[in-house]
Amino acid sequence: MDETRTRGQGRTEWYERSAMGETRSTTSIHVTALDGLVNVNSLFTIAVFVGLSLTSPGQRSLEGNSACDAGQDVIRNLLVFEVVSFSFFLFSSLVAQGLKLAINLINSNDVDDAFRAHINARALRLGMLASAVGSMMGCLFLLLSMVNVIQIRLGMLSCGSAAAVRAVAALVTLVSTALVVYISTVLYAFTH
Repeated sequence: MDETRTRGQGRTEWYERSAMGETRSTTSIHVTALDGLVNVNSLFTIAVFVGLSLTSPGQRSLEGNSACDAGQDVIRNLLVFEVVSFSFFLFSSLVAQGLKLAINLINSNDVDDAFRAHINARALRLGMLASAVGSMMGCLFLLLSMVNVIQIRLGMLSCGSAAAVRAVAALVTLVSTALVVYISTVLYAFTH
């Protein structure tokens, strides 16, 4: 009887170790995905600060026609879009960093049980989804702010500046395509 119990305990320990190894490899994939999201958000945050440096009033466009210069409303919109974009990127990065911290505490062998984090799979998925949505919204507002940067530097779209129209068309086409691919990939990952 003791021999049977010992064999049963050995099997249970093997299953626990096997499940733990599977969990660690799965969560290491989550940590890698969250690292990538934080890195991309950091790059976009640099773009936000570049846009903020262009918010000084009285700038003349390269169009050469004073009627094509951006007004105060365009500069105000640029500032608002940049701040909202930065807020979404910061939200996304902080959620991702919090999830990474929880995952690392769960998988750490050196942490006492009192400090060990307990996170369930549903909370992890919702957190990752919230972080991805924050990043997407940040990209959308960054796109809007870049349209205003183009209008400030190249002339208003309403003025018919050919350079501004081409730049905005390229920007909107490429970023929209990338966002559709990103959204599709995130939805596919969360439904499969």
